[in-house]
Amino acid sequence: METTYNVVAAVLAALLVAAGLGAIVRAPAVVTNMTRVGVPEKAYLPLALCEFAGAAGLVIGIWWPPLGVAASIGLVLYFVLAIGQHVRTGDVKGSPPAGLLLVMAVAALVVRLASL
Repeated sequence: METTYNVVAAVLAALLVAAGLGAIVRAPAVVTNMTRVGVPEKAYLPLALCEFAGAAGLVIGIWWPPLGVAASIGLVLYFVLAIGQHVRTGDVKGSPPAGLLLVMAVAALVVRLASL
């Protein structure tokens, strides 16, 4: 289980860093997606920092499992809320990326808990 967590955590962390950087540099796809669901531009940096914190927690969680559990829980909540915002605003076509990240966050949580 340890190796599985390491792989899931590393892949998810890389995706989170990419998403966070996309928000910081205002990548057109990220801006379009966030604008469609009503995220104000002033929230881009705080949301990116949440993604960076989740990525760091997952990676540090490789060596300190309680932080991996906490980061996974935080990411599950983050992406449940993101999907909720897509659904609330009627942007169903924009929710699959958040859905994939949610599935990965749940997988990280389950595998990390199973390895304790």
